Amino acid sequence: MLRQRVLSSVVLIPVIFLCIWFGAPWFSLLIGIAALLGVVEFYGLFTRVRWQPLTVFGTLWTLFFICSAHYARQYGSETAQTVGTGALLGSAVVLSLLVARFSRADGERVVVRWSWTLVGVLYMGWLLGHWVLLRNSSDWDGRDWVIVAAFSTFAVDTSAYFVGRMLGRHKLAPSISPAKTWEGAAGGMGAVVVLAYALGLDIGAEKLVLIGALVGVFAQVGDLVESKLKRVAGVKESGALIPGHGGLLDRLDSIVLTGVLVYYCLRWFLA
Repeated sequence: MLRQRVLSSVVLIPVIFLCIWFGAPWFSLLIGIAALLGVVEFYGLFTRVRWQPLTVFGTLWTLFFICSAHYARQYGSETAQTVGTGALLGSAVVLSLLVARFSRADGERVVVRWSWTLVGVLYMGWLLGHWVLLRNSSDWDGRDWVIVAAFSTFAVDTSAYFVGRMLGRHKLAPSISPAKTWEGAAGGMGAVVVLAYALGLDIGAEKLVLIGALVGVFAQVGDLVESKLKRVAGVKESGALIPGHGGLLDRLDSIVLTGVLVYYCLRWFLA
């Protein structure tokens, strides 16, 4: 298992790094592919428990969020995401009412299907779209900040895993993810602060350490959220797309929140 994880990382990390380095359109394409595959995998989890999210609708709206983030520089990034979210929620409400009105399915089932459809779109489309906003922004060096955010998040996963295995004694969230420990979480946060400081740009040491610490927290929160989703769906892995790692969601879980976090921290610090 460890050998497969290492081999997969050897293949994927250079591809990710090159897409980050060269930027648009390659980075947007990478995020778009990840978001589409991720949302399909997400809907597959809940189809197993017969909640049957609306995959076609959800996939199209996920693509909309990635595209809106890619073209956001032309008309304001916050406007793009806000309008997209409003349009998504508004259309979902209207369509769900129409489905409930003309469908023979009971109302509760319709609500559940639409709820999980929206969760998938916001989880994969809206959240991951912030990575594209972060990379393409003209207000800071997007390439360097994406490298800091992405590889700091990877450092959290790696250090939390090894520190947790060597020193872990106290369970972090035993009902959600029994293998995670407070010692591993502390190791992950320590590593991300050091890495963020070493790779960071000139925005002040305090702000850089704060971003690093927050990345350490939110990377692990994202991991726990995905673990909870898998427990709800009754599966151990979200899929088998990446050898040694499981499904794509198992690799995206830590980064879905950190891109949003770093993006809005920079908006706040550099405003």
